[in-house]
Amino acid sequence: MSSATLASPALQTPFVSNQRIQTLSNWFFLTAFFVMVMVILGGLTRLTGSGLSMVNWRPITGFLPPLNPEQWQAVFELYQESPQYQTVNFGMGVDDFKGIFWLEYIHRLVGRLLGLLFLAPLVYSVLHK
Repeated sequence: MSSATLASPALQTPFVSNQRIQTLSNWFFLTAFFVMVMVILGGLTRLTGSGLSMVNWRPITGFLPPLNPEQWQAVFELYQESPQYQTVNFGMGVDDFKGIFWLEYIHRLVGRLLGLLFLAPLVYSVLHK
């Protein structure tokens, strides 16, 4: 193979542009960061006993938390029927429940965000090859 062949522009151009590599790199690092956040939140959720505070889990439509005292009371009453309340947090009031609820809520919200963060660019990449 001659040096002229090795110096041809077609062989010097990367298969993937530097901009695309940088974009993918940013996506991977952002995804890795959110996985780390999920691990930390998951650990805190487990250590505080918050993991089962959201008795009703609706992944698509359940992204809004309780917004008024009546909704908080209704959600708390559902939680009071759960085994976790009866064995771990028996006697807890609504205000204490809000504390464990928010940690689990944020954990699940970050999980949804992580799913979108992974899925959206993946779908875009597949559709725009």
